[in-house]
Amino acid sequence: MKLRTFICGLLALAFYNTSYAQDDAMLASIRQRFGLYTERAVQEKLFVHIDRPFYLVGETIWFKAYNLNGATHRFLDLSKVAYLEVLDSENNAVLQTKFAMVDGRGNGSAMVPSTLVSGKYKLRCYTNWMKNFSAESYFETSVAILNPFVRFDPDRASKEETRYDVQFFPEGGHLVSGIESKVAFRAVGVDGKGIKFKGAVLNQQNETVREFEPELNGIGYLKLKPEENAVYKAAITDSKGQRFEYQFPKVEPRGYVMEVKDSTSALVKVTVTGKLESEDPATIYLLAHTRQANAVFGKKGLGKNPAVFVLEKAKLGEGISQITIFNEKLKPVCERLYFKRPEKQLAIDAQVGKSFIGREKVAMNISAAVGQALPAWSNLSVAVYLDDSIQYQPQHDMHSYLWLTADLKGDIENPGYYFQNVNQDTDRQLDNLMLTHGWRRLQWDKVFGGQLVSFEHLPEYDGHFIHARVLNRADGKPAVNKDAYLASLDVPARLYVDRSDNEGRVKFEVRQFTGPKEITLQTDLAYDSTYRFEVATPFSKQFSTTAVPSFFFDKTQENQLLTRSVNMQTGNAFLPRLYTEKKAVLTDSLPFFGVPDEKYFLDDFTRFPTMEEVLREYVKGILVRRRQKEFHLRMIDKLVPNTYYTTDPLMLLDGIPVFDADKIIEMDPLKVKKIELISARYFLGPMTFTGIVSFSTYRGDLSGFELDPKVLVMPYEGVQAQREFYAPKYDSNNANSRIADFRNLLHWAPNVTTGKDGKATVEFYTSDQTGRYKVVIQGITPDGTAGSKTVSFDVRKRSL
Repeated sequence: MKLRTFICGLLALAFYNTSYAQDDAMLASIRQRFGLYTERAVQEKLFVHIDRPFYLVGETIWFKAYNLNGATHRFLDLSKVAYLEVLDSENNAVLQTKFAMVDGRGNGSAMVPSTLVSGKYKLRCYTNWMKNFSAESYFETSVAILNPFVRFDPDRASKEETRYDVQFFPEGGHLVSGIESKVAFRAVGVDGKGIKFKGAVLNQQNETVREFEPELNGIGYLKLKPEENAVYKAAITDSKGQRFEYQFPKVEPRGYVMEVKDSTSALVKVTVTGKLESEDPATIYLLAHTRQANAVFGKKGLGKNPAVFVLEKAKLGEGISQITIFNEKLKPVCERLYFKRPEKQLAIDAQVGKSFIGREKVAMNISAAVGQALPAWSNLSVAVYLDDSIQYQPQHDMHSYLWLTADLKGDIENPGYYFQNVNQDTDRQLDNLMLTHGWRRLQWDKVFGGQLVSFEHLPEYDGHFIHARVLNRADGKPAVNKDAYLASLDVPARLYVDRSDNEGRVKFEVRQFTGPKEITLQTDLAYDSTYRFEVATPFSKQFSTTAVPSFFFDKTQENQLLTRSVNMQTGNAFLPRLYTEKKAVLTDSLPFFGVPDEKYFLDDFTRFPTMEEVLREYVKGILVRRRQKEFHLRMIDKLVPNTYYTTDPLMLLDGIPVFDADKIIEMDPLKVKKIELISARYFLGPMTFTGIVSFSTYRGDLSGFELDPKVLVMPYEGVQAQREFYAPKYDSNNANSRIADFRNLLHWAPNVTTGKDGKATVEFYTSDQTGRYKVVIQGITPDGTAGSKTVSFDVRKRSL
């Protein structure tokens, strides 16, 4: 009997140890798979500083983009191209542009089209890599655009039916019968702003179970212990006495409930209560992370008593952390966000006089420090514009955007408030914000899937990607395994090649592709002449759920609008219409094939009347052959003497592939400036060429050469050329110039750098437009500490 008891005890101990080891193995697997995912799924976070939040048609939007690592907020040199769009209320793009990024920074400009109607628009910015993730992660801000030349309704919202968007968010995600839960709520009007109201939770008998009111911006919370099989609804009464009813979250008979709160100043307590199908204890896992970094893992048993996890705040990163509870099958059952206040903020100070006269020089001294003590090197952008009292939404503050707005879903009303006057009230209101604006950044099935996650869109690290499909002209089906060539009339010549996949897709990574160009796309027309191309747009086709705010214009501001309209037209008439563009510096002036083996400048020779004679008499590396009434060119291999290839080389005319040697022979040699040869096998991408012969005309424009009609020729916009902001400079000689200067935007400086002493000086001149001007400065340090500053000054009329 004792022996049997001893053996049973050993078996029980062995079973316990095996189970414990398996649980530990599961926790290690969670840690490993999360680490593998986060290594591949690098998060980019964009912040865009625009010069003004309000524009007239015909004005120019100037912008500066900061591309940061989502986890550390340090500059991220991953994407070299970014995309900026302006969308209307139906997500139609009314303005699109691409611009270059270098070391995580880029800037550009875009003219507001004159065809736009007055209203609010959504400006967004993203990279190709960001298209792999939700559109909620794109940078977005609203801008107001007015068209004073077309009659518009100044207050469309007042004519709309009164309606509110009221939502309820149980902590952790679910209401479970018999378990008390914290339920946050948010109520906003058509303008996206929070409303004041009185509300009540009603049961099936229309009896009031709980009453509630918002605390800030239509946001608050209530506590509710739902009864079994209960169905609730919510009724609210607004400030006008109107009553509305809304659906309340469904009560689940089984499930998990989560509660997160500060235990001490250094600890966070996560309590999980469950009502499960079985009475047997269940295993649950916790994963907390801050923007995919500072991961914390935990495992607990959950039975009749709640499971309690205690997290050290020091192990969590600053900002928003995501806390997720998983069951034993690694399915998420509870989730919520927790905010840890950042310790540092970039303190920016701008010293500028209070009053100036027209056309006076302004010298503004800027200083940057961390914690208002240590001088900091920082990269800043500065905008100085007229505050003409026309109502508009204030711009994002970089500090609050990076720590709050960028990591939450939907529009955050006055995010800067949560970083001011820090106390228990703002901490509680901030926690309510975490409950109402929380969203799943990660798709857990991808994180814990059996295979490494793959991404459709690659980062544009070395150049812009042009995507296209090769299709059969007859039936539109994809053409598989076909060679495709992309080229444009450019100096130096650039040729890009790819081979189509099973879906007919090809991808070209174009480098130094700046400004508007005309590109050509073709297959090898010597063999494949029955295919066509469809070029895909590089702009994102997914959109966030954030609605465009309603449009409102105060009729009392008509005089200011008229003044600004006249000033805009005056500026466009008298100031230089073309902004100074920085000349592109060719780091490599050679064509894509490098230094040629042979080069012939035809002006150095006595001209022959036909190209056949030129090639036969002057160009040693080419043999001209004619078979079955067709010309062919054969290259002599420079590496193997007295050996020539038996197939045509790659023939280029001003960088454009030409597959018909007869057309080359028919060319007028007087139009050709030079001939270059690569006299060996040349490998480009997946293709191999038996040499290259390149013909260049004097102007690089094909000189009237007609391309094959099967070649797709289309305009394509590359990344925009760098433009310098223009502003006149006044001195004693031209201060009294009679040329009108009614600029509303006095200065735009996208790259102001403070030195080790944290100081920089920005100089500009005022215009003839009097009034109060606003200076907005945004910036960040290399270690990810951001800040903003706004100051004002007045401009008075210049005395004659």
